[in-house]
Amino acid sequence: MQYNSTRNNTQKVTAQSAMKEGLSREGGLYVPESFPLLTQMDYNYLINTTYVKRTAYILNKFLDDFSLEELENYAVKAYGNNKFGGENPTPLYHYDDRTAFLELWHGPTCAFKDMALQMLPHLLTASVKKTGDDRTVCILVATSGDTGKAALDGFSGVDGAKIIVFYPKGGVSEIQRLQMVTQKGDNVLVCGVDGNFDDAQTGVKTIFTDEAYNREQNENGVILSSANSINWGRLVPQVVYYISAYCDLVKANKIKLGDTVNVCVPTGNFGNILAAYYAKKMGLPLGKLICASNRNNVLTDFINTGVYNRKRDFVLTMSPSMDILISSNLERYLYDISGKDDGYITTLMDALKNDGIYEVTPELKETIKADFYGGYATEEETLAQIAKAFSEKGYLMDTHTAVAASVLEAYRNETGDNNVCVVASTASPYKFNQSVLKALGVTEETNDEFARLETLKQLSGLEIPNSLSELKTMEKRFTNDCKKEEMIQVVTEFLKQ
Repeated sequence: MQYNSTRNNTQKVTAQSAMKEGLSREGGLYVPESFPLLTQMDYNYLINTTYVKRTAYILNKFLDDFSLEELENYAVKAYGNNKFGGENPTPLYHYDDRTAFLELWHGPTCAFKDMALQMLPHLLTASVKKTGDDRTVCILVATSGDTGKAALDGFSGVDGAKIIVFYPKGGVSEIQRLQMVTQKGDNVLVCGVDGNFDDAQTGVKTIFTDEAYNREQNENGVILSSANSINWGRLVPQVVYYISAYCDLVKANKIKLGDTVNVCVPTGNFGNILAAYYAKKMGLPLGKLICASNRNNVLTDFINTGVYNRKRDFVLTMSPSMDILISSNLERYLYDISGKDDGYITTLMDALKNDGIYEVTPELKETIKADFYGGYATEEETLAQIAKAFSEKGYLMDTHTAVAASVLEAYRNETGDNNVCVVASTASPYKFNQSVLKALGVTEETNDEFARLETLKQLSGLEIPNSLSELKTMEKRFTNDCKKEEMIQVVTEFLKQ
């Protein structure tokens, strides 16, 4: 299968090259030329097999320059050895007959990013070797909280790779910060950025598209690549868990094969819900894709109006992984529904970069509304959903999942749509313990992150993940920060080591 750039569809590259490069030279994102369709035979196999085998089988449809055996080997390394607490790393919690929470946070960093970032290092390093390249891969990551730690964990100690993670100083939870700054490994670096996530993300993209700088690094034996969801190798493993969830619903007799299921996803960068859209393009019977935002509701406004406007106040919320105003993966979706019009996409992205705003055509507005429902939750609504789920079912959810639950409730009240809905549950409630405790009525003030973990455990009976409790005694290795204009210098100095 060949891949095109969203800003130059005459460019055709293999999956290996797309993953190695991460971002195309003109700043576009790589997308497959076509989407494989799932058949009855595919479902017969997928419903009755393991997550590891599902992963290899589905990825092989997109990454046909890898063998099925290779992909299964990578999947075992990514999801096996009890890394996710069992054979199925993405269990469904059946909240009621119409709602199932797809728990994507049972991995080593307690967030959904593990599902892709335990797989990406194997795909990426293999891609480099398969293309006959012996350069060191340097992974640059901008994170709003969860991607950073998951990428660090995935790439730490990987031969032939280095990784640098930039996070917005003051813009992540304390647990998220501790997870990153205590990361072990000689090939890793973590740096705070004065600014918000969009500043960090723009800084990384600027480095990727600096041709002179990239040429200089190539001459030094280094290739720059990405572990953000702009990299196809990061996005495609996310398609798997939506297909897997549907198969699990069939296997559990919650639905019949062919029944339509909705999906509700809390997202800021649009990648997680784009993966659901791609699964739908493969023929998975998905209905409405419900895009849930917090008060940084740029995606809600876009879905409802067709106007993307990042010129607005940036709000720090209790769901910080969604505190984003530039949703990179939206570009892939717009490319698809515009008939792969790379010139049109380039015009839109230039307008966003230069003016901070663009508006799509009336025809595209109708297509977007047909595919998606956009809604957002206030901080009060988020807390109320956490309290409600715990009161009704004893089910504990984090703030991002609560945003999704709130928007799903609003969608059902507004539309009367009673289809079964899979809600992407994206993080352990322990990662955002202060807000979760507040929702449960615990008002005692303490700055001790680990005392709060214990309090939440006593209230809920849910075990504290070891990867979080051990942070208390780990060395804080990375205390440096920089201005966004200095990010390229940070990269340069690290590569000299």
